[in-house]
Amino acid sequence: MSLWIKICANTSLADAQLAAEAGADAVGFVFAPSPRRVTPGFVARVVPQLPAALDKIGVFVDAGFEEIAATVEAAGLTGVQLHFDAPAALPAQLRGRFGAKLRILGVVHFDARAGKRVAAIARDTHIDALLVDSRTAAAVGGTGVAFDWAAAGKTLFQNARARERFIAAGGLTPENVAEAIATLRPWGVDVVSGVESAPGCKDAAKVRAFVANARAANVSVI
Repeated sequence: MSLWIKICANTSLADAQLAAEAGADAVGFVFAPSPRRVTPGFVARVVPQLPAALDKIGVFVDAGFEEIAATVEAAGLTGVQLHFDAPAALPAQLRGRFGAKLRILGVVHFDARAGKRVAAIARDTHIDALLVDSRTAAAVGGTGVAFDWAAAGKTLFQNARARERFIAAGGLTPENVAEAIATLRPWGVDVVSGVESAPGCKDAAKVRAFVANARAANVSVI
């Protein structure tokens, strides 16, 4: 099984191109309050300069259908990441507007209540994949903090459909991504702060190492 790799929270054309050149499958752009926030207009200028096959994912927090749909259209996104406890009807609304061409990612923050949310997302045929992330009191993403991989593997992903669409995020780095893949065997991995030199600024060596290490680790667990 090939591994889907997303380098998220890009704030410049150079960083997005770096991710593509390093071999990532997707880049992410944050449309929510954050040091890494960008505008639809900025992303609309960047997207045409990226490979057509590269997924361009917009990250949204507490956004409604009209805001998300307008941003997808204006920025030329190929996917959305609903990084909040989105209303149950929202994925279906997005699927109705954009069809199968839009990749829709649901998000669960790992805690004692995560199991019910994972089960609900696993049943939703409009959601293409489930991203499990950590959170802190100050941030819902890009925290640089890893969740308990061993506990998550035992408690969240007994459901086969959930496991086959599982993306690991939160606290991943070039140094620990192999361990995360070996422990969780995810469909994909997502990184923000682990490949940065400063918030919003990617480190080229870290990006390349992350992709290379993730690819090598995935081959070893197949």
